[in-house]
Amino acid sequence: MSVGSSAPDVLHHAPTPPPAGGAGEGGGPAATAGPADPAAPSRGTGTAGTGTGGTGTAGTGTVGAPAPVARKKKPRLDHVDAMRPVKQAGVVSTHSLLWFAPGAAIAVGGSLMLLHVTREAFLFISACMLTYGYQDLSRIGYGYFYRRRAVSVALPYVCWTFIYFWVTLPGQHLSPWGGALHFAFLLGSGYYQLYYLVVIMQFYLLFPALFWLVRKTRGHHVALLVASLLLQVLMTSLMHWNVLPPQMRGFWATREITSYQFYLVAGTIAALHLDALHRWLCRNGWKVFWATVAAAVVAEAWFVAAHDQVANWLGSSSDPLQPIVIPFNIGAIACLYLFGVWLVAPERTRRIRVLARSGSDNAYSVYLAQMVFVLALEGLGYRALDRVLPWPLVTAIGVGIVFLSCVLLSSVLARTPLSVALTGRVRERWSTWLPEEWRRTNRQQVEHVLSPIDRDDVAGPPASWTSGAAGTGKG
Repeated sequence: MSVGSSAPDVLHHAPTPPPAGGAGEGGGPAATAGPADPAAPSRGTGTAGTGTGGTGTAGTGTVGAPAPVARKKKPRLDHVDAMRPVKQAGVVSTHSLLWFAPGAAIAVGGSLMLLHVTREAFLFISACMLTYGYQDLSRIGYGYFYRRRAVSVALPYVCWTFIYFWVTLPGQHLSPWGGALHFAFLLGSGYYQLYYLVVIMQFYLLFPALFWLVRKTRGHHVALLVASLLLQVLMTSLMHWNVLPPQMRGFWATREITSYQFYLVAGTIAALHLDALHRWLCRNGWKVFWATVAAAVVAEAWFVAAHDQVANWLGSSSDPLQPIVIPFNIGAIACLYLFGVWLVAPERTRRIRVLARSGSDNAYSVYLAQMVFVLALEGLGYRALDRVLPWPLVTAIGVGIVFLSCVLLSSVLARTPLSVALTGRVRERWSTWLPEEWRRTNRQQVEHVLSPIDRDDVAGPPASWTSGAAGTGKG
């Protein structure tokens, strides 16, 4: 792809995406279920040792299910894959600030307001990749679609909700009936960070209707996007200024799909215009970056003014959903996309690409398991370190400990019989645990694993958009 002079230097070799079913068509063939899909058996690709459904190779733990309809493979979106660990690092940073930093510090509140963009990015990417992989939804059937969603998302959600229920149970002094009610509440509302999955499962239920709307409005997607944006601003404003009833504000608003409808609509539309969107972002990379910085400055100024109660009409500075951050959210998602492009560009070193691939493989588990380690550090008195070290340093170290601990846990669980239930991944062989250069294994024998939450498995063996993708550590 030719990149204009206004694009950032890091994007001079940005890959050009393949057509995504045509601009606004939405009817192109989606990919076949590949080895990363725990809800369906992998089909033969000729790769030894991957446990494909046709060979029955032992040791990979592929979950049995009715064979899906034959579907044409789509190219893997390596740069979107690379966005996921960066996003999860933002989620871990959010929770580390909440648990390890002094809550009264204005810098903490200001940072949290911007870091909450991880919610919107999570939903945008999920909607985009779901649409990219299921443009033939009416042909393959809703049963197949929802079976995959149940195994890859609902099952880990229930398992981790149960884990957090038991982890947090000591000291609550609940009766058996009270404990059952508490577990039911957690299951319905989402424990702490797990509420993202509550929202995404609502989206799964509504996805066929949204996809139908997007296809019916072909040729009018800009108008649909603008209308959705205006509705998002209106809804968020009504929440922020306490016009809506309590059930649609604060805690409950974060768990309702209506609070994020713009990002889901935008992700769905973006999937049908990936070619044009990719080229535009790469041409205007620096403009997008500086516009995002400006939006962040405006949002932070608003936060400080609201915190200091400069004017009552500014509303609460601690509101989890604020209209002032919408421009920043949009820009931050675009910047995250561009950073993903940078990570998989041909000129990146092998080490960077290996780290990006490993982070992508483990991103879902980092999201699921992070609070286990946050709670463990809290129980060990980790926060008391701010008596001898600056709290930003304590928080940053905490982020590193939690993230790396989750990656280690994920890599172990992915090689046990609990892999599907606790990581949403098919089981891997222990022989793949060490870095590839440390073991004498044909690279083609290593099964690639994807997170089922941000995107579907829309390719078989990874087919990168970049010429430098070979040798990235897996696939």
